[in-house]
Amino acid sequence: MTPSDDVLGQVDALFRERVAARTAPSSVWGVFDRTGLVASGGHGDRGDGRSPDADTVYRIASCTKSITAATLLTLVAEGRVTLDTPITDLVPAFAAVELPSDDAPVPTLRMLLTMSGGLPTDDPWADRQEAITDDDLDRVLRGGLLFDSVPGTRFAYSNTGYALLGRAVAAVAGTSFTRAAHERVLGPLGLDDTVFRTEDARGYVVTGFRDDDGSWTPQPMTGPGAFSAIGGLFSTVGDLARWARHLASAWTTEPEPGPLSPADRRLAQQAARVVPPSVVPSSTRATAYGFGLFVEQDAESGELVSHSGGYPGFSAHVRWSTETGLGVVAFENATRAKVSAPAERALDLLLADARRRAAASDTAAPPTGAPLGRVPGVERTRAAVRAAQVGVTEVLRTWQAADADAAARGDVLAAQLCAPNVPMDLPWEQRRRRVAEAVARVGADLHADAVHEHAATPSSLRWWLPGTAGRLRVDVALAPPSDGLVQTFTVTAEPAES
Repeated sequence: MTPSDDVLGQVDALFRERVAARTAPSSVWGVFDRTGLVASGGHGDRGDGRSPDADTVYRIASCTKSITAATLLTLVAEGRVTLDTPITDLVPAFAAVELPSDDAPVPTLRMLLTMSGGLPTDDPWADRQEAITDDDLDRVLRGGLLFDSVPGTRFAYSNTGYALLGRAVAAVAGTSFTRAAHERVLGPLGLDDTVFRTEDARGYVVTGFRDDDGSWTPQPMTGPGAFSAIGGLFSTVGDLARWARHLASAWTTEPEPGPLSPADRRLAQQAARVVPPSVVPSSTRATAYGFGLFVEQDAESGELVSHSGGYPGFSAHVRWSTETGLGVVAFENATRAKVSAPAERALDLLLADARRRAAASDTAAPPTGAPLGRVPGVERTRAAVRAAQVGVTEVLRTWQAADADAAARGDVLAAQLCAPNVPMDLPWEQRRRRVAEAVARVGADLHADAVHEHAATPSSLRWWLPGTAGRLRVDVALAPPSDGLVQTFTVTAEPAES
């Protein structure tokens, strides 16, 4: 479903205001869905007197990490290495690193991919290391490393870990990391505007700046080196949206073909390591890390996948919904601009708009395939929970008659609808009494249509009925057997605020 002009106008305003507030000299954004880039815009001066567009080249910094992870996964798929290979097998200099305890394991590729190698967060330091040589990195390793935790036990965002993954890719592929990334991922997908060297860029390359007390100071570009795997790529809104769309397509029944299987793309976008709230204090969503990607759990939209990038002079962010395929990519050319903030707000606006419009019409799935969650077996579950909703509604209406015969009929209906645990957990008589109290408390109309619904999973459903003094919330969840019996059945009064 193409976003409405109104919400796209709101998205554009978010980034226009960034330039007006002097957050960065330029700001560019794009919105994509399963069919491709559907809208984009740019503000400010990219350096030649023009506003940036979807083909303008910015450094994407740590948004590179998903490409690094994908490049490694192609080698795993070929059986040339495993995710549980210790890094010492591929980077011998790491053997000189003293581990934090006698029983600590050597970090594996999986640990490094999921930011659980035990190494400290290192953004400011690592951002200045990109151009160092492999010999320089080996000298760092032989001098020893600090650890914040035992490898494999906790999340800590580590660029050094991804630099080690770049070395691992080079060792297994028998070529440089940058060449392996191009030959295995970027080239096959036609991401020709995504490069490690400015001289290879086809579009206009934006200069990055630092705000020095009101004066924009240009920042030098660093060339490829031992830390390129952490954030060395340059790209465009068009190319990064193309990459994100490719990843998101793995969650559909018709995933795009590519160098990485749909299953491996889904693996990269799944929560592998919990991110502590202290790491993302401003987030209102539970957050985890997959392979080169953050995964957030949204109460309304399900999984949101994202990654930010920050380098001296640049800020980048890309995020998308696995369920809808809607996403946003945005770049700015200022140190610590945190373009993630307007990008997150933009996607929230787009998803809210999509929910409103979907509720008002029965829009068919896009030609690129329905969401993976709409496969036949899952659709049968959704149909069963809808049938349960009808049954529970009939039980509630029958009980409301408040006479002995109606109570008995309602109990029979409920027994047919529910698994045996339901009356064992709370007998029908007590359940009827609590339902009657909840209905009376908010003056609920059990014959009215639901005013809102929410399904956290295909096998559960929550809906609200209107009342004169609030709303009545009804929750049902199905038991696993295929007969679709209800295992959870609760009714809760939600009085209106006075």
